[in-house]
Amino acid sequence: MTSVHLLLASQSPRRQELLRQIGVRFAVLTVPVPEIPEPGELPADYVQRLALAKARAGSRLRPELPVLGADTVVVHRGHILEKPRDREHGLAMLTSLGGDSHQVLTGVALCCGDLQQVQVVTTEVQFRPINPTEAERYWDTGEPADKAGGYGIQGLGAVFVARLAGSYSNVVGLPLTETQALLAQFDVPVWCGANYER
Repeated sequence: MTSVHLLLASQSPRRQELLRQIGVRFAVLTVPVPEIPEPGELPADYVQRLALAKARAGSRLRPELPVLGADTVVVHRGHILEKPRDREHGLAMLTSLGGDSHQVLTGVALCCGDLQQVQVVTTEVQFRPINPTEAERYWDTGEPADKAGGYGIQGLGAVFVARLAGSYSNVVGLPLTETQALLAQFDVPVWCGANYER
């Protein structure tokens, strides 16, 4: 059986795919952590807190391996946009993002025993204008329903992105450059998947 070097405290298929992309051998943990901002909490503090909470919860369950926790939010004009509650909410988010810039923040945390590290990465994204018909058609594809900000840059939502400054993978859900640097601090290797071995 292939050895596992990391535990991922996230059910996100995007984060799993990104870790596979860089050849990390990992297993997935389920850790229920409430994703509710505290009153007055800044977006960067929020994603950092949640990432650490997920990593710590996973580490309590499985202390023998490093645990990675992450959380991603979209911030538009100072407001945190998470996953849409419903169709109406999703359409409102999309049309508000159209023709404007927003930030995508991801907190990434690693815990193993008493050791922990956390980092917050920000990417600036500029959308072209989105008309109501486009927003409805995009919503009806099903892609936006489970994504922060109501869009997926790695999928059909890519057509809305006019410019991007910073990490692309951060917008998908896990900033790979920064994540790899954290993994190295915990001796978690990359390029270990079956497709990378020689």
